[in-house]
Amino acid sequence: MPAPVVSAPVVVAEVFRSGFVEGHHHGSVVALATDGSVDRAVGDVHGTMLPRSCSKPLQAAAMLRCGLDLDGELLALASASHSGEAFHLAGVRRILRGAGLDETALQTPPDLPIDDQAREDYLRAGGPRSSVAMNCSGKHAAMLATCVVNGWDTASYLEPDHPLQRSIADYVAEVTGVPVEVVAVDGCGAPLLSTTLVGLATAFRTVATATDGPERRVADAIRTFPEYASGTRRDEAALLHAVPGSVGKAGAESCYALGLPDGRAVALKTDDGSARVRPVLMAAALERLGVTSESWVDADAVRRTGVVPLLGGGRPVGEIRATPWW
Repeated sequence: MPAPVVSAPVVVAEVFRSGFVEGHHHGSVVALATDGSVDRAVGDVHGTMLPRSCSKPLQAAAMLRCGLDLDGELLALASASHSGEAFHLAGVRRILRGAGLDETALQTPPDLPIDDQAREDYLRAGGPRSSVAMNCSGKHAAMLATCVVNGWDTASYLEPDHPLQRSIADYVAEVTGVPVEVVAVDGCGAPLLSTTLVGLATAFRTVATATDGPERRVADAIRTFPEYASGTRRDEAALLHAVPGSVGKAGAESCYALGLPDGRAVALKTDDGSARVRPVLMAAALERLGVTSESWVDADAVRRTGVVPLLGGGRPVGEIRATPWW
């Protein structure tokens, strides 16, 4: 039977080292049925939360509605928290050039690639902290391109009352079915719009099941170019390959959302914001929902995305494992 909705985050994972539980992760998880209704839930799935970078595919769809002309790998990059690999940085520059701009127009804070190997390669080549290397630069480049298409000011594109950001806010409220109650500032400096876990899952369901329009364009881009939407070594890309037709995005503070082509969707978040537990919970949710039993899903690959070993002396001595919340 589906678990009852609980009003606060609960223990969703435990840190298991050398046969001893040394810690816990508290969080919330919701799954939608094929008709969009809440199928299973644990924790606080109706409370206001900040979806962080899970918002990016929704922001990309809103920009398409405003006239942004991107598809394929560049649209996937506009939806990405990219790893900072060379092809990501080249793609960001392509988006900017297409709008008649260069990377000086970006207002992302200077940073290094977030992927360990990409960062080492970048530093070895003498790369400095830069706005283009920051993982949100694809989204920002697309925002600037959208401004150019509409004749909007590019210098103030991050202001919440800018026409671009107002259009995005209207779209996010529409696609989630939840009024935006909080407008915060995301790590990249862009407006961050609140929703709920149910609203986030609903939005990803809409994108994953779309047959046309901006949502379908975003879905096709992410499905076809998952490495542009994250990176070649990321668990997000591995999961999209393992569950064909799905559309997913992770975000900071351990947020994660996934829409399946049959209309099911999952959204989750942990209280402590630990990135390490995020893939563990998504893999467990898909297993418990029976997704890994589907003939079109690579069950072993899904399970591998949820394996997070704990090391001792350089070798695995434990793991982070989901508790039996469903």
